[in-house]
Amino acid sequence: MEEYHDLSGDGGVQKRILQEGTGDERPSKGCSVSLHYTGTLDADGKKFDSSRDRNEPFQFTLGTGSVIKAFDMGVASMRLGERCILRCAPEYAYGSSGSPPNIPPNATLNFELEILGWKGEDLSPKSDGGIQRFIVQSGSSKKRPTAGGLVKVHLVGRHEGRVFEERDVEFCLDEGKEVGVVAGVELALEKFHKEETARLLLKPQYAFGAQGNSELGVPPNATVEYTVTLTDFEALVERSMMSQDEMLAQAKLLREKGTKYLKEEKHELALKLYNRALTYLYDQSKEGEAAKLAIYLNKILCLQKLNSHDEAKVACVEALKMDSKNVKALYRRGMSNLALGDLDRALQDFSAVLEIEPENKAALNQVTICKHKIKAYNDQQKKVFANMFTKFAQSDSK
Repeated sequence: MEEYHDLSGDGGVQKRILQEGTGDERPSKGCSVSLHYTGTLDADGKKFDSSRDRNEPFQFTLGTGSVIKAFDMGVASMRLGERCILRCAPEYAYGSSGSPPNIPPNATLNFELEILGWKGEDLSPKSDGGIQRFIVQSGSSKKRPTAGGLVKVHLVGRHEGRVFEERDVEFCLDEGKEVGVVAGVELALEKFHKEETARLLLKPQYAFGAQGNSELGVPPNATVEYTVTLTDFEALVERSMMSQDEMLAQAKLLREKGTKYLKEEKHELALKLYNRALTYLYDQSKEGEAAKLAIYLNKILCLQKLNSHDEAKVACVEALKMDSKNVKALYRRGMSNLALGDLDRALQDFSAVLEIEPENKAALNQVTICKHKIKAYNDQQKKVFANMFTKFAQSDSK
């Protein structure tokens, strides 16, 4: 018979394996685990709870303190399909308070566990399960990389077991696309610690999408797996530790990098850098406001190139709060209104431009286009109503 093994180092949590599990992988912190358990009192063997009796597996998130310490510790040591007995001293269970009425104070407990499976920690921004992390090797530091900081990583990408890429790469977080790093890896890295290795399961929207990647042999709409090691990173100075001049300089630097990407028509990258630049601009000086306005105007261009016209209009409003007669902001809002089919508002915006710059050829041209579209729309509506009234008249005569 398998002997008990001390998991806690002080004899407080002991484990005896009843049935070996399969594979080498074990659930890691953040994983959503499914298992069956039966709990008994060590003193007399009395059963106080059982998921099997309810015929309903118990699910919890590992390592978040949602269960007793012994559960977190024991389950983290189990492989798929494994069955075991956990003997838990009071300090790793319900302590001196117990859990009335079934568990008395200072009770040592025994749990028979069977782990049924687990899902990785969900790191996706929308919590849609698109980025699942399984920690292979925990990191050595509490600090994590932040957007804009330089990271050095080792990547191994797999699709259905086949390695399609393996490389060392370094880049600034938010600019991974420039070096071919997929969005899911970049988003996950913000949750990594130095020297951490984790397996990432990425759904298509966080990997190569509907297009796939023919060069790497990844088909369209493929779920892929990356094993990622964060070998090193450079931590950025926190904004709270920076002077106003330093924050303004950082914002200008990010704006310059964003504008480089904008000129290269890498609009998603440019947008990320403009958004990050804005987080450094709390300065109410003329120079700070001027930098902020310039960034918003470029941000609007990016959003329009990405056909995000509703967001572009919001950015226009922010720009116009700083300068209500800014010709570029008015004109670009007009272009977004035009793209969205809001012809009356588009005409108002272009007309506002002409009030400031009567000879603005671009605005004059757009006013003509708007008026033509509005007339065409009104003529079409007249025909629709005319046909409708004709049909009513014919119906009445019959």
